Amino acid sequence: MTALTLSTAAAAGLRADAIVIGVTKSPKGGKGLAVAPGAEAVDSAYDGRLAGLLETLGASGAEGEVTKLPAPSGFKSPLVVAVGLGAQPEKDGEYDAEALRRAAGVAARALSGSKKAAFALPAADVAAIGAIAEGALLGAYSFDAYKENGGKNAKDKNGKAPLAEAAILGGKPRDKEHKAALERATAVAEELNRARDLINTPPNDLNPQAFAAIAQAAGKEHGIKVQVLDEKALAKGGYGGILGVGSGSASAPRLVKLSYTHSKAKKHLAFVGKGITYDSGGISLKPAGHNETMKCDMSGAAAVFAAVVVAARLGLEVNVTGWLALAENMPSGSAVRPGDVLRMYSGKTVEVLNTDAEGRLVLGDALWAASEEKPDAIVDVATLTGAMVLALGNRTFGVMANDDAFRTAIVEASEEVGEESWPMPLPEHLRKGMDSPTADIANMGERMGGGLVAGLFLREFVGEGITWAHLDIAGPAFNEGGPFGYTPKGGTGSGVRTLVRLAELTAAGDLG
Repeated sequence: MTALTLSTAAAAGLRADAIVIGVTKSPKGGKGLAVAPGAEAVDSAYDGRLAGLLETLGASGAEGEVTKLPAPSGFKSPLVVAVGLGAQPEKDGEYDAEALRRAAGVAARALSGSKKAAFALPAADVAAIGAIAEGALLGAYSFDAYKENGGKNAKDKNGKAPLAEAAILGGKPRDKEHKAALERATAVAEELNRARDLINTPPNDLNPQAFAAIAQAAGKEHGIKVQVLDEKALAKGGYGGILGVGSGSASAPRLVKLSYTHSKAKKHLAFVGKGITYDSGGISLKPAGHNETMKCDMSGAAAVFAAVVVAARLGLEVNVTGWLALAENMPSGSAVRPGDVLRMYSGKTVEVLNTDAEGRLVLGDALWAASEEKPDAIVDVATLTGAMVLALGNRTFGVMANDDAFRTAIVEASEEVGEESWPMPLPEHLRKGMDSPTADIANMGERMGGGLVAGLFLREFVGEGITWAHLDIAGPAFNEGGPFGYTPKGGTGSGVRTLVRLAELTAAGDLG
């Protein structure tokens, strides 16, 4: 993990492999580049010609753009790395936190193989310092455990280790607020990166039992109570949804409950995560070309796990319970068949029309278990439907809820932390499509609006009077394209920061 430090040192005198600065597009109607605040000393050393030099090298200031040039004479760092921040803010110095987060992530990835980089990006306030720190840690991420040089000597595909240290210039090491911002960024990024590791781990190594063991180890480390229900306990308790989905696999399912409590907490949040460690589709087998990335179908559980650990590390004054519904969906002689009827933990029966609509089955059991504790709110997170990807694309998750104000609060929280989301409805007319002549409900309904149908199904398993929201992260959970901003190829950790922010707002009394 990249080390974070705060530094008040002058850019010229700091020993580092590179100095990272920000550049922006010209103001509306203007021409050329503008050097962002934080880089004044660097620009001065170029006699105020830095923007012109960067333009000559082809820089435009666009987000994600990186331009490297030799450092000016007299600097102890040999390299200047200019990263685009996009358009200039309307008000001087008020740079968007997400723009800073992405710029720091791009720079950190561009500096893989370096021992130390000094980030001279606009650090006008505590929020900016936190964003730069978080972006640097997330951008430096690399998953190399299965490569020849993996483990402690991890290197990326170019044979370079991740950036070892990021020093944030303008941050005050003795300032309490600055230190707190750094500590928060470290906790969030470390656990989000652990979620990425889980998502990227091959399914032959991360089955339900292995995931449960990782949760138990983290619980001991961070003072979180962990309870694991194995297949015998699930059968005794009547968890027909989880057992049914896991019945075709040699790896038995698990339901993991993580409980973080604070003595001063006044509210209780429950987070529920879909944890299908591999999804073949079961008997309703996925077609060729749709199986290769299905190790990521436990991204919701990874997000919930990470969020609970972050809450514990930050000592938030809110009780947070995480439920990880873990199973492997495989075809075999013992697998659930289309046409089978499962009795869920709530007592409700479900006719299984498609075994590839399995996530809603494990979530149904976990949602009812979470409801029994009467939390103030429940939020489930799941890579649930391809329909949501068709609706919102690969970078935005959908938010459904049984309370409009709560749905709005979640969308606003996600925007605040830099995760793209969009409010989605739960149209009542779509519920009729799940009527079954055999059971209380079917696990499939109308094809059109399938993401909304899934949300309506989940709502059936939320206790009466409990505020609930559903995050369908099927699009942004796994990045099959090239890296961008602080987002790597592979597992992204989508949803973690939104859940953490919800916990923070609840602890502060600003959410409900």
